[in-house]
Amino acid sequence: MAPVPDLLALLPPPVMFFALGFAAGLLRADLSVPEALARALSIYLMVAIGLKGGAALASPGAAEGLWPALALGIGLSFLLPLPAFLFLRGALRIDRDTAAAISGHYGSVSVVTYAAAAGTLTTLGVAQEGFMPAILAAMETPAILTALLLARIGTGGSTGTGATSAQPRLNAGKLAHEVLLNGPVVLLLGSFLIGFLAGAPGRQQLAPFTEALFPGALCLFLLEMGLMAVRQLRAGGRGLSWGLVGFGIVMPLIGGAAGLLGAQAIGLSTGGVALMAVLSGSASYIAVPAAMRLALPRADAGVYVTLSVAVSFPFNILVGIPLWVKLAGG
Repeated sequence: MAPVPDLLALLPPPVMFFALGFAAGLLRADLSVPEALARALSIYLMVAIGLKGGAALASPGAAEGLWPALALGIGLSFLLPLPAFLFLRGALRIDRDTAAAISGHYGSVSVVTYAAAAGTLTTLGVAQEGFMPAILAAMETPAILTALLLARIGTGGSTGTGATSAQPRLNAGKLAHEVLLNGPVVLLLGSFLIGFLAGAPGRQQLAPFTEALFPGALCLFLLEMGLMAVRQLRAGGRGLSWGLVGFGIVMPLIGGAAGLLGAQAIGLSTGGVALMAVLSGSASYIAVPAAMRLALPRADAGVYVTLSVAVSFPFNILVGIPLWVKLAGG
């Protein structure tokens, strides 16, 4: 087990750049990252994560422990929306469609949160399983299916506000395309496959691209994410009650604790335990919002997007990652 450093030592430069962007946004500083650059950085991060993960999995013995970890990740993604939905409906009285959409975000995962956590572990010299990017990809979709079931089972056509009307007709083919063939999933899985097929020679050849550039690119991307979180908070934050804000902080702790305990039970390494906790505590803001716009058009996007991006994402970056890395090594 690697020694656990002080909590402040778990805030590497990329996380500090997120804090800089968040602070600059709050202070209304004249600072921005061009949208084209932010998109390019997002593509780069997913490609680099996939390539490194695939190449790592290609090394002898690297797949040991993959199947239990895969089953744990998929199971968590399926199940975590359930307590979220019950709390949102029972305690906060959120309408069924919006509660289902929110719960789907908290069963799925955030690629950028994972990237920040993986970067933190690399900085600290903490080893991690090479197959974790595959777990990341596998946890994208199950929560979406659970959210759709929660929105539709037992409603009897109810909108969730007391009125009754037919549910909007769902284009299953379009939804499947959006969920299974969205850009992040295709990039991540495709890069993972390429990295696996290229193996050690490919990893060595691409090291300047996937490893040397990664920390700097992550710094710039998290700077933009900090600015975006404040923009989203200003745009939609007035629609968030204090109960929802509290949910956006507590739910990542519940999910992270479940991932931490499950990963320890199946014997993952310190880095693997930390990453599983980070994944299960994160909230999607790419794949799930796109799917919910199609599948649950009556759900309030101003609530579920703002909650994920402006509340849970900053909490996970600034508090969640250091917390889970510390507890994984303890």
